[in-house]
Amino acid sequence: MYSKSHKLRLSSFLLFSIFLLIVLLARLYYIQIVKFDSFSKIALNQQDITINISPQRGVIYDRTLKELAISLKVYSAWANPRLIKDKTRAADRVSDILDLDSSLVLERLNKNKSFVWLKRMISEPELNGLNDSQIKGVYLLAESKRFYPKGKLASHLLGFCGLDGYGLEGVELSYDNFLRGAVGWRYTLQDGRGKEITTMEKELMPTINGRNLILTIDEIIQYIAEEELLQAVDKWKAVSGTIIIMEPSTGKILALANYPTFNPNFFSNTKPRFWRNRAITDCFEPGSTFKIVTASAALEEGLLNLDDKFYCEEGAYKIGKRILHDYHPYGWLTFKEVIVKSSNIGTVKVAREVLGGERLQRYIKRFGFGEKTGIDLPGEIVGIAKDPSQWSGTTLSAIPIGQEIAVTALQLASAVSCIANGGLLIKPRVVGEIRDEDFKVVRSFKPEVIRRLLSEKVAAQMRSILKGVVEKGTGRLAGLNGYTAAGKTGTAQKARLDGKGYFRRKFVASFIGFAPVREPAISVVVILDEPRPVHFGGVVCAPVFKKVAEKILSYLEIRPDETG
Repeated sequence: MYSKSHKLRLSSFLLFSIFLLIVLLARLYYIQIVKFDSFSKIALNQQDITINISPQRGVIYDRTLKELAISLKVYSAWANPRLIKDKTRAADRVSDILDLDSSLVLERLNKNKSFVWLKRMISEPELNGLNDSQIKGVYLLAESKRFYPKGKLASHLLGFCGLDGYGLEGVELSYDNFLRGAVGWRYTLQDGRGKEITTMEKELMPTINGRNLILTIDEIIQYIAEEELLQAVDKWKAVSGTIIIMEPSTGKILALANYPTFNPNFFSNTKPRFWRNRAITDCFEPGSTFKIVTASAALEEGLLNLDDKFYCEEGAYKIGKRILHDYHPYGWLTFKEVIVKSSNIGTVKVAREVLGGERLQRYIKRFGFGEKTGIDLPGEIVGIAKDPSQWSGTTLSAIPIGQEIAVTALQLASAVSCIANGGLLIKPRVVGEIRDEDFKVVRSFKPEVIRRLLSEKVAAQMRSILKGVVEKGTGRLAGLNGYTAAGKTGTAQKARLDGKGYFRRKFVASFIGFAPVREPAISVVVILDEPRPVHFGGVVCAPVFKKVAEKILSYLEIRPDETG
């Protein structure tokens, strides 16, 4: 028999047990029913993870399908600070392996986040070091890194990408939507240590890889242009320079070179001013190369013939308070000789006495000066072409010879190509095709004619004039071996940035031309900024045209034509 005290203890224990059971059931009810949603979310946040899958960025090829920009698989280091207990020790170990400041790493590990970057795109030794160390809460993520196998080649045209894979300059920027593709993701589970359980994948959204670009440029032609530009800049101690090679019948850019240049693989080590694509972002007074506009306009309007004569005042011509000079004194010259010998006085007389300001302005706009060419590259400027309402009393004596107007190298390339191809102004391009990851053509770009600018007759007359420039005029050093060539020289004083006149000893030298004359395969623009000690376009730029054109025509297997 149980004693009364024993029964009391047993009853108390039973009541206490019932009370505990009630508390437990209440707690279970609270967890399972009342707080079900919130605790479920916590569990899901701890177990379920969504992992973004980066697409493969499209490859950029030259027109012969040589790779100019590709993507390589690399790894980046990241951490989940919530899983790291001894953050100071982890920071010391990570900083040693990744060559980072330990205080910076510790600052990131102290954040109340489940994801922080430690270092993007780590080297192979760093990758191996992290794999060997097995630091809890520190992980690796596979990413793509843009790589330019040709280094500096065509850097201003290609541009570059940032760490996140977005295009920042060049075609990498202008065609970023095509190249980048679409990010995918997978919804899966992770274990208590934060590692993915690959067999527990719940949902997958595959990536869409980027499209591939086939450029119009040719790697060999680009190399020729860059090498000759570098030699010319070095020889004449120029501040900068540009060469553009265009196919005049299609507007395709075969090469575009600038100096100074940079390596897009290490663009962050270069000052931003070196990234600038000077061919489309810089403008300058063109000097005598602009005489092709004045001459073309006068011929197209039917206002004169090639044999009409102008008196060139023996080299000095007073216009108001200004005296206009020719480098060499001339008397009577035919209109053709005015351009061949690059007479400032003769050209101004054509503009003032024959053409007039209204017609001249109309042809300036028709040639595309004062507006963008529309090339598929970012950063193009319009240059400076004043409205006639802003013209001064001397403007009509300045613009016809390339003063009081500023142009880009690409605008000059389009203008001279118009004369070369028979009178059509064609939109320049650097991308020929877009292809998918199976290399099927998604989009093909055909030549886009903006307008017929000159009649075929006038274009032929201009080709004859410019051929004379090379054979008998200021561009004799541009003459080619085995090929006929045509072109125009230019030498312009640089205008002061404050608008107060011109520098006395700073010039921009230029040459624009094409070859062979009868069926032009290439048009070429050569610009050297502040060449020294000689600054004449016919001396410093015409020989560059000769070297570039001869090498390219030979490479393209263009048959030599009659010379002389």
